[in-house]
Amino acid sequence: MITLRRISRGFGYCLSARSYSTSTITATAKAIAPEGNSDRKKVQPNLIRNNPSASGLAGGSKNPIVAAAFASLRNEETGKEDTVSSTASETKQDVQIDEMILKANTVAELLAIADVTKVNRKQALKIVSILAEWSSIKKANLADFENDTRFVELCSLLGRTGMQRNGNNRSATPKSVELQGDDLQTVLGITANDEAAKLIAGLTLPQMIKVMSSLAMKKKRSIPLLRSLSFNIASNPGQLNLKECGDLLYAMACLNYRDVVLTGRICADLDRELSKNTDKIAPIVSILTSLGMLRYRDGTVLDNLCGWIASHHELCKPTQLGSLLLSLATLNYEPISMDTIKGKLVANVSENDFIRSTDWLNTVWSLTILNSVSGAQLSSVLNDDFFRKLEDERRGSVLPSMKMKLLNMAAAAKRVPGAKESLLQNHRADLFVPFEPSKEKRVLVTGMLDALKSLIPSESMVKISQTTTMGFTIDAECVLDNKCLPLPVDKEHEQGTRIALLVHDYHDMCQGPHMALNGIQALNMRLLEQEGYTVVSIPYNEFSTSDKLLKRVEYLQKKFKSIVTASNSKH
Repeated sequence: MITLRRISRGFGYCLSARSYSTSTITATAKAIAPEGNSDRKKVQPNLIRNNPSASGLAGGSKNPIVAAAFASLRNEETGKEDTVSSTASETKQDVQIDEMILKANTVAELLAIADVTKVNRKQALKIVSILAEWSSIKKANLADFENDTRFVELCSLLGRTGMQRNGNNRSATPKSVELQGDDLQTVLGITANDEAAKLIAGLTLPQMIKVMSSLAMKKKRSIPLLRSLSFNIASNPGQLNLKECGDLLYAMACLNYRDVVLTGRICADLDRELSKNTDKIAPIVSILTSLGMLRYRDGTVLDNLCGWIASHHELCKPTQLGSLLLSLATLNYEPISMDTIKGKLVANVSENDFIRSTDWLNTVWSLTILNSVSGAQLSSVLNDDFFRKLEDERRGSVLPSMKMKLLNMAAAAKRVPGAKESLLQNHRADLFVPFEPSKEKRVLVTGMLDALKSLIPSESMVKISQTTTMGFTIDAECVLDNKCLPLPVDKEHEQGTRIALLVHDYHDMCQGPHMALNGIQALNMRLLEQEGYTVVSIPYNEFSTSDKLLKRVEYLQKKFKSIVTASNSKH
């Protein structure tokens, strides 16, 4: 038992570390980000910018034949290069060589195959592709074999078609050829991402944007390449136009790649370009959608974009309005032009304006987060008929994110005049989906519970991982009296303060110059407050599991004392 007497005297009871018997990984209703974000892998950004010229494989390739071979890999894989044996049936020897290539586990074994047998271009491609992949994952070092005669011969075999294809431009220097017609294909075709990153600095600004868009289209999330692109685009003196701003943000959103410096550069150019736009609303909505997907919260940029839409409201279609509201809800931001948007656009939109029921669901849910929803709008989605429409569109399988939104709105409807909710009565069981929190979230929650156990050691005075009927989970719940002492959590206490603790990790927060909780988490807190809870947010940037237990205990103690002091002053 760990006893912290010093804190005990200040807090009013003994602090000891014990284990609650209840599991911290209880099945709960999943809170999922708005559609378009939920299936993507969430990756926290690395804000340490590396010089792209310094990146690359150890002993990066200086052999032009090797570079040419690597550049041809993409064309081979997409079928743009001719293959020697594509139309002929494989011989027995070809099959044996293919098996040898697949079974090889070392560089020496792969090169030995080329040494003792006659390989065709298709087999050479396999060998070089495997070596390139091993180089990119650090399983092999390119410098160790790039000058090997067997490897050079394989590269020569692969590079011949590419050299012939450029035969009409023999007068051009290798560098100029590299950075003209085939520059983008060269960068995208190199399997070793670090090698490709070295070529980015030689591209023009439009070419770098095209590379970024191509990576998004191919869903190729190469971190070395993306970092090099980000650095070079952000430092490029050229001016980005409105379309280029939109293309870059969309590519970053599709790749779930966040770079604060690059996004800031885009937003700076966007501000200048916005005033030149008079009639194009599509790029404006696209940019807002991408900012929402990236959870990048910059109030000035959002105000300017929404102000433009408010001034040109006659151009805005219902689906574009839905996208606008969903982005604002995700970012938990109400622009200064919100009254105009509500009066000119929201007031005139209805379910019949949307082809898909899911779009209307997202629109009403977004208005709920923005605290701008009407009773009639809530009633239109919180009924059996609308739920059946969702089931029909989804062929009987309503997504967990949709169920979470319906539960959110059902809870919010209790405080909205004129709202009628009949969904929970018949579909309560259908709306709950068990899930386990992410690994990052579990680590933070466990760190919080360790500290809480030291403050409140009794199991009868704490509830953990409590599933609610509102579409989310309470990480921990307790009740404190006016002296900051714990009370039994399962009983009602007139003078007690019921506290809900919610842990918020990186994915629960918006990034950018105006960091804040995202809209989902802000709504969850508001719904709990409506139910009489005092909510304690524990964000990842304030509470770290790497801190010592004593520091974490003191953090919670300070939070609790502040709540009790405020409660006593009200009475």
